[in-house]
Amino acid sequence: MERYQATIAYDGTAFRGFQAQPDFRTVEGELRSVLGSLGWQGGTFLSGGRTDAGVHAAGQVIAFDLEWKHPPEELQRALNALLPDDISCPALRPAAADFHPRYHALRRCYRYRLFLAPWPDPLRERYSLRVWPAPDEGQMAEGARSLLGKHDFGAFGSAPREGSHTIRTILRTEWMRKEDELEFWIEADAFLFRMVRTIAGTLLQVGSGRKSPEECRALLETPPRGRAAPPAPAHGLCLMRIDYPGGGGRQ
Repeated sequence: MERYQATIAYDGTAFRGFQAQPDFRTVEGELRSVLGSLGWQGGTFLSGGRTDAGVHAAGQVIAFDLEWKHPPEELQRALNALLPDDISCPALRPAAADFHPRYHALRRCYRYRLFLAPWPDPLRERYSLRVWPAPDEGQMAEGARSLLGKHDFGAFGSAPREGSHTIRTILRTEWMRKEDELEFWIEADAFLFRMVRTIAGTLLQVGSGRKSPEECRALLETPPRGRAAPPAPAHGLCLMRIDYPGGGGRQ
């Protein structure tokens, strides 16, 4: 029996999130089903995080224990042959027996993508949020910078477990312009439930003039729940990567 670490990419459009749920199609549910067809007995299955319904991923990380008598490349090939079209496994390798993709993670990186256009574009709106009029990029960048560092982000999300704390450390925030697209990149040691989407929604309000960058900072100083903006729509968000000691996870 060996533990494997796999990077998973998926188009989240047709899934009710990552975590397995009875009667709903989920990324974890599909992965478990495919692993079962390869001899997995339903034992250890771990993930680096849980994305909401509609959220995409380029670098989700899972770990599982499997009795596999062939090279890891053959396991990766078998997974990709059996997975549905909206999930793939771009990288796979053996891992330490105690590797946990959530608890061993150093940081996580998400991207929220906007495109700036007055008219809908069905081919782009699957993976990005259309915004018009164009928001003030400078104000959004200032608001994003105010969130850097270690703070109580309770105004921007809820803890994954009841009673756990809402303190997180944001390591990077950056707005990047690519022609008529804007990408918001954010890295942190960990995130609260819906934290990235709520931050993105708040910064969009800053960009439209409904909030000031100073109000972003004020939410960290007195973090009552419910005062931040509603979460931005899920389809603009993508989990880009999870980093581990020694570079594992940047596969």
